[in-house]
Amino acid sequence: MKWITRENANVDRVACPWLIRRFIDPEAEILYVPSDQVQEVANREGAIPFDVPGVELGHVDGRCSFESIMLKYGLTGIPALAELAKVVHAADVRSDIDTSPYGLGLRAIAHGFAYLHGKRDHRKIELESPMYDALYAYFQHELGQRQGG
Repeated sequence: MKWITRENANVDRVACPWLIRRFIDPEAEILYVPSDQVQEVANREGAIPFDVPGVELGHVDGRCSFESIMLKYGLTGIPALAELAKVVHAADVRSDIDTSPYGLGLRAIAHGFAYLHGKRDHRKIELESPMYDALYAYFQHELGQRQGG
């Protein structure tokens, strides 16, 4: 399956491909194109648009794109992933930065990768995916500790 979003990825446009490949479609092909070409290329390639204004898998009803994808694909019931979504939301939505104690850190790291790698979006996914794996593992462990006593 092909997925498409705007080039020059940052928080949500890197976290979403991690989410898609980890929980929805391990073979997903992620396309990054200029903003004004997303719909045209999506139609031509049969790609699913995300983190683009006006699409279902974007910022809708106060959700960031990561949260919209979780909702659409029935992933909201995974506790560690729900915690990770709070961090992504805080890091991605400037006005909500204080809603997670980890939001500012993720925002700084994601923006740092963006400064280092510019529009090399696939490189950012490659380098940042282990960070999302680690955050997910952290929340799995933390929730296990809380539940287990």
